[in-house]
Amino acid sequence: MNTHAASRRASPRGAGAPRISAWPFIVAALISLAGLILTYRFFVNTTTGQFIDESALVEAAVVRDRIGAQTAQLLDLLPATSVVIAAVVVLFVTVARRRWKAAGIAIAAMAAANLSTQLIKAGLPDRPHMGVSTLALNSLPSGHSTLAASAAAAVFLVVSPRWRPAVAFVGGGYAIMAGVSTLINQWHRPADVLAAFFVVALWTALAALAVMRSGPQWNVWLGSSRHWASSRWWTACTVILAALGVVLTMLNLRAADAAGTVSTITYFFAGVGQIVAVGFGLTFAATLLLTLPVRRRS
Repeated sequence: MNTHAASRRASPRGAGAPRISAWPFIVAALISLAGLILTYRFFVNTTTGQFIDESALVEAAVVRDRIGAQTAQLLDLLPATSVVIAAVVVLFVTVARRRWKAAGIAIAAMAAANLSTQLIKAGLPDRPHMGVSTLALNSLPSGHSTLAASAAAAVFLVVSPRWRPAVAFVGGGYAIMAGVSTLINQWHRPADVLAAFFVVALWTALAALAVMRSGPQWNVWLGSSRHWASSRWWTACTVILAALGVVLTMLNLRAADAAGTVSTITYFFAGVGQIVAVGFGLTFAATLLLTLPVRRRS
């Protein structure tokens, strides 16, 4: 009897697989923390940052008037709707695939992100007076955007690797739309949305490590050609849209700074560009973080 073959058949899937290294996830969390700090320091503690951020918020009123109050109200429902969608998907995956640990980790990360946002918002001082006409009350990070982004992240964490590229793109896009909606409805400035994304990214990176190590049997990447949701096009689209967000931001800031130009919505579009660039940039990073470490092992 071939006892070696028999033992291999009896061993669980994923047994003996190399332990997932922690350093990429820790680095990702630290980068997210740095992004949060830099967002606050530039957009709150500098005159230029405050002016750009506040101008986008003021000009959002023009956009709101153009799209109509009813459309604006529908956009305002996006953050809450994301929680309902995420709850249904997480529940389905948990029950169907019995991923209880992954679901628990994802829900804990979602709760931690939203709690962190509220603690940061309450703990930060009022906005300093930098010569810009603005409300002094701190509104960073955005609770609405944290809710939407963390709901998308929870789904991203519990689905199998083959689904993650598509889920990342759709979930990231939804979170970005929710963030833009808070700007259109003048709930938050663009920097508030960016800060929320960085808070969620920080907790997602830490939770991802726990998810990877708790479920090595199903956290296996089989390649981009094995399933439509794994296609490289999803990742390519996130990169393209992130780059377009950067271009949109730079072009509108340059137009706003042009001599003799009176800005009406250029700062608003610059703010939208920031949200798109950071949102899809983090989406791209998350896709790589949760696929590269679990490529199929020979």
